[in-house]
Amino acid sequence: MTPELAIVGALAIPAVGAIGVAACGRAPNLRESVTLIAASLLLLTVVSLVAPVLAGARPAAAFFEILPGLPIAFEVEPLGMLFALVASSLWIVNSVYSIGYMRGNDEARQTRFYVCFALALACTMGIAFAGNLITLFLFYEALTLVTYPLVTHHGDADARRGGRIYLGVLLSTSTVLFLPAVIATWVIAGTLDFTPGGILAGKISDGGVAALLALYMFGIGKAALMPVHRWLPAAMVAPTPVSALLHAVAVVKAGVFAVVKIIVYIFGTTAFGAETFGWLPWIAGFTILAASVVALRADNLKRRLAYSTVSQLSYVVLAAALLAPLSIVGAALHIATHAVGKITLFFAAGAIYTAAHKTEVSQLDGIGRRMPWTMGAFTIGALSIIGIPPAAGFFSKWFIFVGAVESGQYLAIGVLVLSTLLNAAYFLPIVHAAFFRGGDRSDDHGEAPWPMVLSLVATAVAALVLPFFAEVPLDLARQVGVAVK
Repeated sequence: MTPELAIVGALAIPAVGAIGVAACGRAPNLRESVTLIAASLLLLTVVSLVAPVLAGARPAAAFFEILPGLPIAFEVEPLGMLFALVASSLWIVNSVYSIGYMRGNDEARQTRFYVCFALALACTMGIAFAGNLITLFLFYEALTLVTYPLVTHHGDADARRGGRIYLGVLLSTSTVLFLPAVIATWVIAGTLDFTPGGILAGKISDGGVAALLALYMFGIGKAALMPVHRWLPAAMVAPTPVSALLHAVAVVKAGVFAVVKIIVYIFGTTAFGAETFGWLPWIAGFTILAASVVALRADNLKRRLAYSTVSQLSYVVLAAALLAPLSIVGAALHIATHAVGKITLFFAAGAIYTAAHKTEVSQLDGIGRRMPWTMGAFTIGALSIIGIPPAAGFFSKWFIFVGAVESGQYLAIGVLVLSTLLNAAYFLPIVHAAFFRGGDRSDDHGEAPWPMVLSLVATAVAALVLPFFAEVPLDLARQVGVAVK
């Protein structure tokens, strides 16, 4: 398979898989087999692109033009390659987990769930491999629309309310801020192609750049910078596999991926003075700390994890805003390390709900003795998010920290240290209560269904060993870092 054909395959396989799932809706075993086959084929297709990209190739494919000189175009560069690897790898694990969760909780509308999940991965591949801003924008919008039925899956009043917030915030930010920023870029630069070093140098004033940057940063609502973050905790009404999709596989990662890609390939990190970006570290730092404080006070487990995600996303924004090669490497790596850590935590939350019907942190005393595999995995995921070595989160946070030190960004250093303490404050008490406090002795539940336990153990192992087998993600991240020099 040629690299160009692999790009088409990465876009087509999840879409064709969605059609296959819909066709097999009356045969659950066959429907879920189609999901797993599609996920496996997608991963193999994405992996086939790794070697050419690491060797310096940039496979590309273009389709029809929306306007003269403005095609729907795809190009595989290192940052997109890393994002595609993360999403395609975790789709397989999430699919196995979903089988256990959806059957274990006797969920309705399972066929629609798997169809929309597959379409979400197709949109994610389009975002990862987008060769220009208009392609990225169109797939970004499509991802919002195909995940809406997943957020509102339960169909009750809470789901509808959460879905309205989800759709309202994401569509309003993208149409009122993101789209005008894309149009302005087209008018100013005459192109929307992603280009190392950026496309705006010498074509816009520093004040204009700062205003355009603000349109992008708040227009990309999926990155959840405060105050455009409300959609994320609102979407926690969805089933846990959807929460995992939102937080680890696709949606929020699409947001921070777009932020990094636009900073590196549209603005460029050396084309304008650091003062042009000077406001962004403050906003990102505030989001990191404020969201951590909210997480610390939240008793609902999924709400705590949601605000943890809001905080962790801004690590990526902060790292990109520092404009230093090592911090950009850390931003790229954090997309991967946060994904494996956070998906583990959401998998554990779903397993607790399925097996014990508990949703609150205050209900988890002693649960580690009844669900040792689940809470052991939760512990590893928590250590990764906190950034305690050797878990994966330490790996990316170290690059961000060193980049901040080398560039003399003392605000970022202080935020990283304080947020790490807050991360520990809202995760470690859960672990302590689960294993070292007495619980309700009348509880006689065990672990969740085996597909769920298998999946959460697999992602926990990944969060633990990723730094020891990090050659590919590190090489890809370093190539992104080279693009800023």
